[in-house]
Amino acid sequence: MLSELQKETAQAIVNIFETGSVRGDYARVTLLTGDSGHLTYGRAQTTLGSGNLHLLIKAYCATPGAAYARALKPYLPQLADIDLRLDTDWTFRNVLKEAGGDPVMRDAQDDFFDRVYWTPAMASARRTGLGEALSAAVVYDSAVHGSWTAMRDRTTAKAGTASSAGERKWIGAYLDTRRDWLASHSNSLLRKTVYRMDAFRALAASGNWSLDLPMTVRGVRIDTDTLGLRPPVNASAIEVATRNLRLTDPKMSGNDVRALEEALSKEGYAINRDGIFDEGLETALKSFQRDFGLVDDGIAGPATRLMLGI
Repeated sequence: MLSELQKETAQAIVNIFETGSVRGDYARVTLLTGDSGHLTYGRAQTTLGSGNLHLLIKAYCATPGAAYARALKPYLPQLADIDLRLDTDWTFRNVLKEAGGDPVMRDAQDDFFDRVYWTPAMASARRTGLGEALSAAVVYDSAVHGSWTAMRDRTTAKAGTASSAGERKWIGAYLDTRRDWLASHSNSLLRKTVYRMDAFRALAASGNWSLDLPMTVRGVRIDTDTLGLRPPVNASAIEVATRNLRLTDPKMSGNDVRALEEALSKEGYAINRDGIFDEGLETALKSFQRDFGLVDDGIAGPATRLMLGI
């Protein structure tokens, strides 16, 4: 079990990777040519392409006192559909920037990154057999950056499980595997993000597995003072836009729906596995979300997929 200070430190490391700031930049809007995540926003740069920007803005608009809810609500259908025209919708981008100054938005982002990234990432870390603070930071970083599951499985195929190899050795193998993948990626932006793995390697080499403070990451000091305060390349490692699966008309279907059905079935939920997102699948999904402390909105977004291991 990580202490609150260790959690804040792990999140600060990722904030530095994403925005160059210990606390992150709640109003930052970024669009890098060639970034598969497309438009990115906020403290740890959540992406349009992942579907997470929709979930964040949806949560913000539903929060009492959200000053920019009225201006942002009309964009929710486009966000849900991952409409890439929003990349260059300057009215939308300016509203996002202004909303970043709203204390309600800052609270919404803090809650969002805990709920959608941190909590599922820690659950996945535990299932993988990882318990040290530095390991938690590595998993959280990959959950935010993208492709944690694929790199985890690739590492296990090479090095064995964390329990058989030993946690620190396994994390070292994971960092090497992920760095090699980033360094040879076809997307030139992702090749520039190998610094993330280099920073973790340096912490491991120094023996700072407990994330003791103070520390310096990419020239930025993290200590108890800076953690109390409320840009590098930050391209998303998401390979392609992944649909947020939900009940629609016409109903969604395909291999991603089948994968969701298989995962829920393994968790013990009775499902008609036909590759169609129908009312029965929505009911089972909401039950899973309630059982595992997620928002039971019936949307299989990144947090739910991460919790299910898909």
